[in-house]
Amino acid sequence: MTPAAACHRQSMKAALTATIALLATACGDNTPSNVVAPGADETPKTRVLEAGADLMQRKAPLRKLDAYLDGFHFYNGNMAAQMEAHHYCGHLSEDFIQCVIFDGNGENAKIMGVEYIISKVLFDKLATDEKHLWHSHVHEVQSGQLIAPGIPEIAEHELMEKIAGTYGKTWHTWHTDREMTLPIGTPMLMMGFTKDGQANEKMVADRDARFGVSSTEKRAQRSDILYPIVDTDADAWQKGVVLQLTATSAR
Repeated sequence: MTPAAACHRQSMKAALTATIALLATACGDNTPSNVVAPGADETPKTRVLEAGADLMQRKAPLRKLDAYLDGFHFYNGNMAAQMEAHHYCGHLSEDFIQCVIFDGNGENAKIMGVEYIISKVLFDKLATDEKHLWHSHVHEVQSGQLIAPGIPEIAEHELMEKIAGTYGKTWHTWHTDREMTLPIGTPMLMMGFTKDGQANEKMVADRDARFGVSSTEKRAQRSDILYPIVDTDADAWQKGVVLQLTATSAR
């Protein structure tokens, strides 16, 4: 690559980064939550208080969640329990992204959990036992299953090129595939798919149809990405290392 071409590429990346915040929220409200929260309908007084707070209170941390990613998770140790996950993410640094995960992208979406995403530089510094809690993103990107709805293809490609080399640590606090009213039970460690044939084909096809995308086409579009070798201590479930929390009573 010539110096001029490299400079142009860097300029394009800077411009794309600046526009992602404006475009990433352009696609929403096509995946309603399947969970109905219990309790009485909001009173007029509550709605007035909410409206006032919305106008008067600053929400700086929320404004930093400026990128929207849609993908799939499964419970660590139980690949049959799969679900779609809507990630709203923001950078803490060039090497560190934090995401809030919802079960939909509409106003009635429920918070399912959180995901922390770090670069290889930070991942390499972790202890082995800690690495076992994290999953790779190579297959999620390469397969076309991870998407960034609402942004131009070139911007999504740049974002996926970065995400491909990262690792995620994901905890779901509300298991909305089975707890349809309240966030009951212990948080569950989630994992990402690492090979073709693991993700439920209907789940992926339904998502693609809702967003008007094709995972197969995205796989082809991302064939030029230089995918890194995955650290062997990530995706530890593949080696039989399955970790989950259990509740115990202490006297």
